[in-house]
Amino acid sequence: MPLQSTAGADEAPGPVGLTSGAHTVLRPAGAARITGGLWDARRTVNARTSIPDGYERLEEAGNLHNLRLAAGTSQGAYVNDLPFMDSDAYKWLEAAAWQLGDPATDTAAAGELADSISKLTTLLEQAQQPDGYLQSYYQVQKPSVRFQELAWGHELYCAGHLVQAAVAHVRTTGRTEVLAVARRLADHVDERFGTGEGRIDGVCGHPEIETALVELYRCTGERRYLDLARYFVDRRGHGLLPEGRFGSRYWQDHVPVRDADAVAGHAVRQLYLLAGVVDVYAETGDTTLLEAAERLWEEAAARRSYLTGGVGSHHEDEAFGDPYELPPERAYTETCAAIASAMLSWRLLLATGRARYADHLERVLFNGFLSGVSLDGRSYVYVNPLQVRDGHVQSEGDHTAFRTRWFRCACCPPNVMRLLASLPHYMAASDGEGLLLHQYATGSYAAGTAAVDVATDYPWNGRVEITVTGSGAEEAAGDWPLTLRIPHWAAGRWSARVAGEPLSAKEAVTDDGWLRLRRPWRRGDKVVLELDLASRLTSPPSRVDAVRGCVAVERGPLVYCVERVDQPSGTRLDDLRLDPARPLTETRREDLLGGTVTVGATARTAAPPPAGSWWPYDERPSPDVAAGPTGAETEGPFEVTAVPYHLWAHREDGPMRVWLPLDERRQAPRP
Repeated sequence: MPLQSTAGADEAPGPVGLTSGAHTVLRPAGAARITGGLWDARRTVNARTSIPDGYERLEEAGNLHNLRLAAGTSQGAYVNDLPFMDSDAYKWLEAAAWQLGDPATDTAAAGELADSISKLTTLLEQAQQPDGYLQSYYQVQKPSVRFQELAWGHELYCAGHLVQAAVAHVRTTGRTEVLAVARRLADHVDERFGTGEGRIDGVCGHPEIETALVELYRCTGERRYLDLARYFVDRRGHGLLPEGRFGSRYWQDHVPVRDADAVAGHAVRQLYLLAGVVDVYAETGDTTLLEAAERLWEEAAARRSYLTGGVGSHHEDEAFGDPYELPPERAYTETCAAIASAMLSWRLLLATGRARYADHLERVLFNGFLSGVSLDGRSYVYVNPLQVRDGHVQSEGDHTAFRTRWFRCACCPPNVMRLLASLPHYMAASDGEGLLLHQYATGSYAAGTAAVDVATDYPWNGRVEITVTGSGAEEAAGDWPLTLRIPHWAAGRWSARVAGEPLSAKEAVTDDGWLRLRRPWRRGDKVVLELDLASRLTSPPSRVDAVRGCVAVERGPLVYCVERVDQPSGTRLDDLRLDPARPLTETRREDLLGGTVTVGATARTAAPPPAGSWWPYDERPSPDVAAGPTGAETEGPFEVTAVPYHLWAHREDGPMRVWLPLDERRQAPRP
């Protein structure tokens, strides 16, 4: 069937390609390029190192070998016992496709990417069964078992990632080879699942296919893909999956999504599901789905999210914890969960136009997500704790606190690659009239006749300079609104000038976090936004028992942490006590971690428990306890140095903490 995309004509090809009739307030920008600054540097490493290296890791880890077994072109044993090995190859394929479509990719690198994509595509064509089925684990290990182990089999999950890779490939190259494989598999799923006679009435234990099917509908115009996505959303929560060892909440099968009042279970599963819910809403107009997604997002952000934007408090089931159960040293906060959170917040931003979703997207991108990959693009962290204690013993297996080249369960590395490769699409949007900049990065952005260049050293510097470029040779650039996000942490601490003149009192009014500037623009007009990035101390919610009496250091959109390597020799991070009455200092360090801004704070070191003491608890009568803890200070005051959280664990595998206990003798800052 010929390709009949229903997407709007004035949009750059990206992970979300809304149809012309989509029920959203915003649409992705018509063009978006990141050309400088932090995000350009990290994307360059992703393009030059991570993605090429990723293909080699897939070869070494056996993912490609397993597909060759399914194709009958190789012999040997199936590698690994995880049923979702194919999905890592598909996420890499999606990353490679987005990178191939990036104008900054040089000719030689593009040729190598295209060659690798072609090889993998040929392998998928060879492995795919005549009826469209494709899943190497079941084809090799359990050839007579298809769609019978929906809870843990990940067949639909893998299919979803293949579809997303195919959509990326056709949108960036116009080629349909990968899409043909993905459509045959999607058609097979469509034939097998549903409520009709002879069909399987079931859902996948790991949501993912929902959002992929919506995108396949957007790409092809085939309504049945959207209908199938809606079926999977509607049927979840009706007890179609077994209880399993973690219960039905683990895969969000305990209650229909429209009736849920709180996020539950495996964090990535929950957030992927909600991303699909928003996608289905956008193309059907079913407001009950949007209401559910907004309600659950707010509940998660308000009661189950870490300061970094990370989510997931439990290691065993990789799940959300109870409300305000946010222990820093036991934070699971999987990198994939941060990526899923970014996907959801971006979709909700497009659907509603509310700045809160852009604020949260920024927090996740700079902190909970970016910590997941090293500066050199060769190693990753699976979990992102907010504290590593003195004397920490690194656990065995995949889920270590420190950076690792690859994992037995390697879901995170290629997920990082695909988000970085597609990141320009997350920066700007159109409101139908003009251009809306909701993330700040040096580059060029356009929507219709509205076009600008952005120059900024954000997040190290709060100055954002925007130059109107227009869409043609004429000097006039049109009358349209330029909308800028004022981050929630900068409320009341920002200024803006247009053509060198400060805004009038009427113009300087923000609406839900947006600064809207409308005027007849001319080419070369400049808007300068100044955001105050001054370092600040942040207090936790009072119900988070694990960090009560602590503060964290933040600067602009960045969360900071202290590492042992930056402190005076012999400093024990577990005994630090911060003095909130002393001012914070800032230092630009071009020689440190690729260039960064450090923050200094004044602290003391409390006395550790007495040596040889078998009972560390202080059991004095209450009047004495009120006077403060026993033991004399052993050191202080002295300056501790904090670095951005996303840069931790680059110099040593040692102690780190985000939340710092206050010196009990000093006044705590107001929340």
